[in-house]
Amino acid sequence: MIFSKLTDLYKSQRDAALRPRLREFFASLGWEKFILVVIAINAVTLGLETSPWMRQQLGSTLDFVSQIVIIIFIIEIILRIYAHGWEFWRRPWSVFDFAVVMISVSPSTGEFSVLRALRILRVLRLVSIIPSMRRVVTGLLNALPGMGSIMALLLLLLYVFSVMATNLYGEKFPEMFGSLGGSAFTLFQVMTLEGWAGDVVRPVMKVYPWAWIYFSIFILTTSFAVLNLFIGIIVDAMQSVQEEEHKEEREIEQAEQAAILAELGALREEISGLSQKLPEKS
Repeated sequence: MIFSKLTDLYKSQRDAALRPRLREFFASLGWEKFILVVIAINAVTLGLETSPWMRQQLGSTLDFVSQIVIIIFIIEIILRIYAHGWEFWRRPWSVFDFAVVMISVSPSTGEFSVLRALRILRVLRLVSIIPSMRRVVTGLLNALPGMGSIMALLLLLLYVFSVMATNLYGEKFPEMFGSLGGSAFTLFQVMTLEGWAGDVVRPVMKVYPWAWIYFSIFILTTSFAVLNLFIGIIVDAMQSVQEEEHKEEREIEQAEQAAILAELGALREEISGLSQKLPEKS
């Protein structure tokens, strides 16, 4: 009974000392550089595996490197879970790393051979390691609600213009505007500005000379107005993320400055107390 309590006490003290060291180790710049190198090697290896000639020449070496990478990822994720405890699952990027590792160790033979292609997702761990990439992804996720509204508006405009195009040009151009779906696809091509003049607009204008008005309004409304709203929302979301990071950095700096000032104040009081005692002794 006493022995078990002493063992539990020793384990708790050991964990209390080991976990902060592990957290500090995994947050260090050296470890991040090491993981970056491992991910880069793995990316090159997975690319070489797509070549039949390289697979024939270096098949065993590529498999060995891939297994080493998986082992490193598994050990790292286990130690990180141990170091952070339940806090690990509250961090979205940690959960993302865990999901990538789980996909890496999924079976890739037999009926699960299709999952072999998912091994390239290991390269996505670069997103969770490089701060600038994390900032971009966070900005994109924050912009999703606004992007959803713009997407709904874009689909509504595409539907309205598709109905109009089917009624206006469907009789003479059944391949491009013969149905609602065909009109929507043709207008989507026009919206992307890929071959819109030579493949779509000019042939239509030979039969309908005033068609340029319709297509000009459509392009100005969708390509130049609505699509640019996507860029504006994404840029605004990224700026907000960057401002939040700067705010957190300023708060940390202010807290450190306040702690230093408090220590200086305490030191000043001690010095003044000692200076008052010295004349009394003399």
